[in-house]
Amino acid sequence: MPNKSLAFIAYKSLAFVTHKSLAFVPTHNLVPKKRLMDYINIFIKSIFVDNMIFAFFLGMCSYLAVSKTVKTSAGLGIAVTFVLLITVPINFLLNKYFLADGALAWLSPSLANVDLSFLSLIMFIAVIAAIVQMVEMVVEKFSPALYNSLGIFLPLIAVNCAVMSGSLFMQERGYANIGEATVFALGSGIGWFLAIVAIAAIREKLRYSHIPPALRGVGITFIITGLMGLAFMSFMGFKL
Repeated sequence: MPNKSLAFIAYKSLAFVTHKSLAFVPTHNLVPKKRLMDYINIFIKSIFVDNMIFAFFLGMCSYLAVSKTVKTSAGLGIAVTFVLLITVPINFLLNKYFLADGALAWLSPSLANVDLSFLSLIMFIAVIAAIVQMVEMVVEKFSPALYNSLGIFLPLIAVNCAVMSGSLFMQERGYANIGEATVFALGSGIGWFLAIVAIAAIREKLRYSHIPPALRGVGITFIITGLMGLAFMSFMGFKL
């Protein structure tokens, strides 16, 4: 009996000390973990659930035209990812501090009612065009072979609807900070990269397959893209 009493007292004492210790844990330490989970959710969702190609079919022109070899597709995918990773955060800051309704209040209280959101499209396009021009010069200098294989489709990244949609989705979804916008841009770029590399790998294998003449080229690519889109729809069942 004394041993049981001592064990009971020790148990109650440990429970009391643990309860008091947890009471002094600052709740702000939990915020970074929640923010990290938000980032992970946005990243995974932008790759698989909201894939630019298989969910929204954005950027199909270069996706169909360039995806003949894995090497060329990987180069364009990296370029698109880089452009998204730079333009979306810049456009986020531009929208937050200059274009959104009341964004100019930090300059002067008298400008709190100014709404420049009607300039969003033209400003986003200007930023994207400037970044694409920089990427084109870098690729031409350091990888002439890739530059020649991409051809006209490298400068056409400026009018790639997947790149423009990245900034428009960012504006529509109202991400809380530049970190969330950057993670979304990275995930969207990786999702587009995976899509074009995957279809390029399949198209390389299709060269050795017996395909009806009427479906060769773009025809069979459209069919495969639709099937891959159906497969990616399964990710919509995940709650993130």
